[in-house]
Amino acid sequence: MLRGNLQLMKSVNKSIILNKIRQEQPISRAEIAKQTKLTRPTVSTIVKELINEKLVTESVLGESQGGRKPTMLLIKKDSFYIIGIDAGPRSIKGVLCNLAGEQLHHIMESYQHPITNESFLSLLIATIQPLIDKISTKGKVIGIGVAMHGVVNVETGTSLFAPLLDLKDIPIMEVLEHTFALPVKVENDARAMALGESWFGAYGQQASMLAVNFGNGVGAGFILNDDLYHGPDSLAGEVGHMVIDIHGERCACGSYGCLQTFASAPSIVRRANSEIDGYVFTSSKEVYELALQGNEACRTFLERTGEIIGIGLTNLLHIINPEILILGGGVMKAERFMLPAIHNIIQNRSLTPSGKNATIVISELGDSAARLGAVALILAEVFDPVLKV
Repeated sequence: MLRGNLQLMKSVNKSIILNKIRQEQPISRAEIAKQTKLTRPTVSTIVKELINEKLVTESVLGESQGGRKPTMLLIKKDSFYIIGIDAGPRSIKGVLCNLAGEQLHHIMESYQHPITNESFLSLLIATIQPLIDKISTKGKVIGIGVAMHGVVNVETGTSLFAPLLDLKDIPIMEVLEHTFALPVKVENDARAMALGESWFGAYGQQASMLAVNFGNGVGAGFILNDDLYHGPDSLAGEVGHMVIDIHGERCACGSYGCLQTFASAPSIVRRANSEIDGYVFTSSKEVYELALQGNEACRTFLERTGEIIGIGLTNLLHIINPEILILGGGVMKAERFMLPAIHNIIQNRSLTPSGKNATIVISELGDSAARLGAVALILAEVFDPVLKV
């Protein structure tokens, strides 16, 4: 950590204290010093700076522990704002959040296929501008996070390949930073979902977490020690292209029998139309609704799909061994039929007792997970106790 660099240490300490306030608020200076092992003078000095920077505010007095009642500290949540974008295959969804991640304004713009890089970027700008306009004071928006499906170069903020849009090399960060003069972070949508779960979900604060999104595609994000794992080519999390059946259906990636050809929403529609007689399905939701109404064929189909997903998740549990596995995306709205089948497969096929009883839950953030993860990309720059250099 550049030993001896006092300014760096000061910045790291500031992030540690700011993150501690975010996690534990309201909290006193003395308690921060106790939990972080920093000296009280260091904490007091840095807290004063954070108050002057309008990131922290003082609240009513806390409970006395025998001396004077301590003044409590909280994040000044409405001092700054962040824009989070979820760029999906059919629409762009945007949200304006404060420093606490509270969703204040929403917007959605749809587009028709085919679409060009230029048209996509224009629509992205048209989604962001109204959210910026919601804030009357210039300079209060501190950044824009974008969750983009497909392969993303997080260093350059470029969408290398968006298969569901059939687009390549979209310079998202370059164009948005030039347009809005704000910091921009771009991340794969499934990894952004994982980050959103880590920051705002009901199951955060885990040492390791795997979040898998089952929507128009299948992707995942892996959190290890509060950080997203990307891999050297930013391909980590492309679990939808794990082969389940070498003789299976051809996938959009060019391979055969990928998990995505069984468990994505479009593949469920195709398979249901092929396997269930007497119906023409246009969405996976229709299969689920018929199962709810007692249709035995639809119920069996969803249970069988859950078993296939269970095979894929068992593979992931054996390879990654996360503390918790969170499932999200529109497909998982059929959890009533799929989740028991998933658990059954894992219990029967996992190698260890802990694996058989792995914690597998459905995301409580729902459709908001990816865009809240996009917000967390910016918040991490403010609150992350590990300084990125």
